[in-house]
Amino acid sequence: MKTDPICGMQVDEATALSAERDGETFYFCSAHCRQKFLGQAKPKRALVLNPATPMKDCCGGRPGHEAPEARAHSHAHPSETPACCGDKAKPETHSKEDSCCDNHDTTQAAKPSAAAKYFCPMCPGVESDEPGDCPKCGMALERNPAWKPAAKVSYTCPMHPEIEQDHPGDCPKCGMALEPKTVSAADTAEDDTELRDMTRRFWIGAGLTFPVFLVAMAHVSPALTHQSWLDSDTSRWMQFALSTPVVLWVGWPFFRRGWRSLVTAQFNMWTLIMLGVGAAFLFSAVAMLAPGVFPDSMRPHGKVGIYFEAAAVIVVLVLLGQVLELRARSRTGSAIKALLNLAPPTARRVGDHGDDEIPLEQVHAGDLLRVRPGDKVPVDGVLTEGHSSVDESMITGEPLPVEKHADDKVTGGTVNGTGGFVMRAERVGSDTLLAQIVNLVAEAQRSRAPIQGLADKVAGIFVPVVVAVAVLTFVLWFWLGPEPRLAHAIVNAVAVLIIACPCALGLATPMSIMVGVGRGAQEGILVKNAEALERLEKVTSLVVDKTGTLTEGKPKLTDLLPVEGMDAKELLRLAASLEQGSEHPLAAAVVSAAKEQSLTLEPAKDFRSVTGGGVIGTVSGRAVMVGKPSFLRDQGVSGWEILEAKADQLQMEGKTVLFVTVEGRPAGIFTVADPIKATTPEAIRELHALGLQIVMLTGDNRRTAEAVAKRLGIDAVEAEVEPQGKIAHVRKLHAAGKVVAMAGDGVNDAPALAQADVGIAMGTGTDVAMQSAGVTLVKGDLRAIAKAIHLSRATMRNIRQNLFFAFIYNAAGIPIAAGLLYPFFGLLLSPMLAGAAMSLSSVSVISNALRLRNARLQRNGG
Repeated sequence: MKTDPICGMQVDEATALSAERDGETFYFCSAHCRQKFLGQAKPKRALVLNPATPMKDCCGGRPGHEAPEARAHSHAHPSETPACCGDKAKPETHSKEDSCCDNHDTTQAAKPSAAAKYFCPMCPGVESDEPGDCPKCGMALERNPAWKPAAKVSYTCPMHPEIEQDHPGDCPKCGMALEPKTVSAADTAEDDTELRDMTRRFWIGAGLTFPVFLVAMAHVSPALTHQSWLDSDTSRWMQFALSTPVVLWVGWPFFRRGWRSLVTAQFNMWTLIMLGVGAAFLFSAVAMLAPGVFPDSMRPHGKVGIYFEAAAVIVVLVLLGQVLELRARSRTGSAIKALLNLAPPTARRVGDHGDDEIPLEQVHAGDLLRVRPGDKVPVDGVLTEGHSSVDESMITGEPLPVEKHADDKVTGGTVNGTGGFVMRAERVGSDTLLAQIVNLVAEAQRSRAPIQGLADKVAGIFVPVVVAVAVLTFVLWFWLGPEPRLAHAIVNAVAVLIIACPCALGLATPMSIMVGVGRGAQEGILVKNAEALERLEKVTSLVVDKTGTLTEGKPKLTDLLPVEGMDAKELLRLAASLEQGSEHPLAAAVVSAAKEQSLTLEPAKDFRSVTGGGVIGTVSGRAVMVGKPSFLRDQGVSGWEILEAKADQLQMEGKTVLFVTVEGRPAGIFTVADPIKATTPEAIRELHALGLQIVMLTGDNRRTAEAVAKRLGIDAVEAEVEPQGKIAHVRKLHAAGKVVAMAGDGVNDAPALAQADVGIAMGTGTDVAMQSAGVTLVKGDLRAIAKAIHLSRATMRNIRQNLFFAFIYNAAGIPIAAGLLYPFFGLLLSPMLAGAAMSLSSVSVISNALRLRNARLQRNGG
């Protein structure tokens, strides 16, 4: 007997598979072990088994089987009839119930689940997250090629998206807690760890601070003014004891963020809070622990003044502001959460042994999935059997369900109607349309608008200036102020530091962007970044493509005019076979017409597409070209005079004409009609009402283009334009001082979309167009452009309001905190009131931004 060097099983060398290496012969129980051995760089040492230890066999010690010491356990050579435990019985006489090898599938290898990292190829169901040996047969576990490691989570700052790291923490610039950059369906249950922590700290801090505040403020009550215990040592030590945990534990996150801002020289609101609260508490603590270091002039009543209540109340007020801000921020993500909730958490995978309900993330491309009546479609795919009506309002905005049959595509997140069907998954995970929409919205919410650069520049110099003002306030009060001078100097300097915290300034732009982008997503307006949203407000000229933008983009073949001697069906077959390789809607019309007539199409050889011209290829050994007359003339084809005369009349009716050549000679023309979208006239009127000039750029014939433009009231038309010509026209508008938005849906529109100030892609168009655009209209409805402009104007108006509030607040608050009103009215701003005003300023900015959730994105809307 020999030992298999891979799994350690005893095998009969007379019947076992073998392989030689370095002059030594090795024997194997199966082809799998032999193949694994041959794939190793160096042979592993054969397992040496202790003779005193019973050896394992694949039977696992099943009753009724001899021990391996008494009987050799051999595996038949693959060329022989499969055997179980050396028994030459045929498989049909050796039932699974009677077999000791029920853990070995002799017909096929074990198939691991997608979640398994390691598995045994011989024993179905044996899976592990760690490498090792199979507990059933002893074979070394193999790595599952289908297993994919969990995607690494990247964390970023909502206010500073350039900050990224692979673990949670605080932003080094503003101190805000970092958030996951990627969004998935698993994140629908929001991680509110920071909110819960801040809330707990707030309530504990409030409970400890309340008695400190009552004792410290008791002197303002006439009934308690003469109570000696208010200023007793017991009262002072009680304030010290209660306020210490408030400052050092409850306020610890603020000190940690503030210290980091000093170390990194990224000064922010936490810098000022740390300095202000720290100065008030440290002064008071020294007054309690070492009062002798202060001169007698600082003891107006025999004791040094303490400000524990100011430090504790400021911490609690800042915490209150943080809690309110975190709750408000969670509301800004409602658009993403609503989108994520469109996807079901599980799917029903069709298997050999019935349906299995699996988590959505375990669905792979190619899986067959069953969708029952009323279920949500789990991923993007195509029907393989059954039929139903599917509510696609999520994508199209149309309330009427769409009938789906075999070979029809369905989109993840849409809702199945009363019928059931089986679908094949094609795009899963982050590749689905819904996932792309979610990520697009999330990225846009984290992007920065150019107007935020103003706030960033101000914030960059703001903190050092405030510290300088606080120092100057301290010096002036200590030098010129009334007694007790030091007390007045400290209180007013702390008030300046607290009230000047630029949190409202930092929140002004990002909060409006987050809410505005989310509001747009609810209307099917996907904004790629904040810059596009800001630029959209200033657009003066809108350039639109015709096919798929103004029209349905689903043209139909209306006329087929072959030349004499050419059969109409043969002409259609040749043209459709060639057009199969084109993505243009006009090509789809030709192919669809051929299929309706049940014509047999052939793959075209040497296919070549010339953008803006036509297509060339070989079908059935014949050279075929389809395109514009100018394109065909460039290819050396002439003799179009008669066909062009017929085409002119058809183009006056708004039809598009395609010219066809076969073997270098004119063969006929097709006419294609693309109906104007029912919503386009209303959209044109609303865009005109917004003050926009509308220009139509199209590669179509001039007569056809002018007929469409006249019907819609479009301001200017540029026809027979190639992609390079579209870019040139956009540049021409730029040179005239226009701010240009370009709307299109095809590959040929992508360059112009990228060249325009704002590219607007129709969601019903091609992926490359959507990648080139700054705004995507999911529903493909031109009216959404008007909504997008309303959204842009409302968002930018909201940002300016927030910035005004923040600037005015700080401009007015700092002088008052420094004591500007004291010489005239005898008024001073308490640090506690400064803390309350600072927190309320942030809440006011957030509240103003949240108004965008209810913005009306239509005429007369705001």
